[in-house]
Amino acid sequence: MISADPPTGPVTGSRRAPLSIWDITPRHVDASPAGDIPKPEELTLLYRGPLASCDYDCAYCPFAKRRDGPDRLRADREALARFTAWVAARDFPVSVLFTPWGEGLVRSWYRTAMVELSHLAHVRRVAIQTNLSTRLRWLAEADLDTLALWATYHPGQVTHDRFLARCRELLAHGVRFSVGVVGVPDHAEPARRLRAELPDDVYLWINAAEGRAYTEREAAVWTGIDPLFGYSRRPHRSLGLPCRTGRSVVSVDGEGTVRRCHFVAQPIGNLYDGSALRALAPRPCPLPVCDCHIGYVHLEPLDLYRVFAGGLLERIPAGRPR
Repeated sequence: MISADPPTGPVTGSRRAPLSIWDITPRHVDASPAGDIPKPEELTLLYRGPLASCDYDCAYCPFAKRRDGPDRLRADREALARFTAWVAARDFPVSVLFTPWGEGLVRSWYRTAMVELSHLAHVRRVAIQTNLSTRLRWLAEADLDTLALWATYHPGQVTHDRFLARCRELLAHGVRFSVGVVGVPDHAEPARRLRAELPDDVYLWINAAEGRAYTEREAAVWTGIDPLFGYSRRPHRSLGLPCRTGRSVVSVDGEGTVRRCHFVAQPIGNLYDGSALRALAPRPCPLPVCDCHIGYVHLEPLDLYRVFAGGLLERIPAGRPR
């Protein structure tokens, strides 16, 4: 069972209305920081707030069936409102990928943020990683030229027919999305079946399971489903290599602490006091390897900005309409 929404926000009848970035109370809005703040040509923000709960219990995920209490949910809701208000106030191009530890779209405030950010002229893309477990009617309110979804199919957590129906609903409404599966042996047949039943222009990616080494035969199975599986199969050597993170791409947590990416713990500043924007600069990777798509996609030697041109945040390769 999913924890109940926290008792915050205005009430309409017996149902709470979502907290809107247009109705933020003063405590959510930061005063303009002192001093000159540089304006980047563009900025991509990978946002991950306090939320750590999920409605699925996948064996390969540490957040399976984890429940967040009311205090954490309230903190997550308020942190997201602060973040979206900051994005709304910018006067330069911004893209946002929500990468919650758990499932965000079962929470009304993530749906609201996605819709409202999609209508902002300076927001180029707003996307979220999701298992598609929530109903999709809310997408009718979004600007679908801007919004996109990174969806993951978890066999054993949802029936094939139910997940496929959600994908077909997205297709019917013209929503940009990719679909993916974690590359564990039990998922091979479900992934092949899903690939066969989705239109060719829907990209189905395969993520290598964490810590798993693949034989050539195993890799061939997954490459037959996802021709780009080779990028995920092995960790990429990254130490000292040029990477866009820390310059035009950064990770942001619920407190506004900014790091170059989710995988480098050292902060470079804070989003809300201007220090993070002042700190943006080219930075070589400090880690020996990078093994997650949302990290290595920004490694410049891999040239994945060309591979995923036009669909970087939603993980759609160039040349595919969806």
